[in-house]
Amino acid sequence: MALEINGSVIEQDEEGYLMDLESWTPEIATILAGEDDMTLTEEHWDIINFLREYYEEYQIAPAVRVLTKSVGKRLGKEKGNSKYLYSLFPYGPGKQACKYAGLPKPTGCV
Repeated sequence: MALEINGSVIEQDEEGYLMDLESWTPEIATILAGEDDMTLTEEHWDIINFLREYYEEYQIAPAVRVLTKSVGKRLGKEKGNSKYLYSLFPYGPGKQACKYAGLPKPTGCV
């Protein structure tokens, strides 16, 4: 699989995750969300940017439980819960949000 953006080919694995994490741009996130019939809002971007910062610091995409707890600490309790995260990323906050953020699929996601 691959995305073509402005003449550049962005390689993806069989599930649509980027092969080269350095090739990610906000435009790619918008395109990936569009493929799921989603429009990214400021709330989505809060989580996407959080995930990218988390990955930069720890070199791993957090599992959902860790994501929920970490988001709660950083962005507040109202955002640090499964109900809120699933309302933004209905296919799974870890799996779907990491895909849009250009990160690998979190360990333990099916």
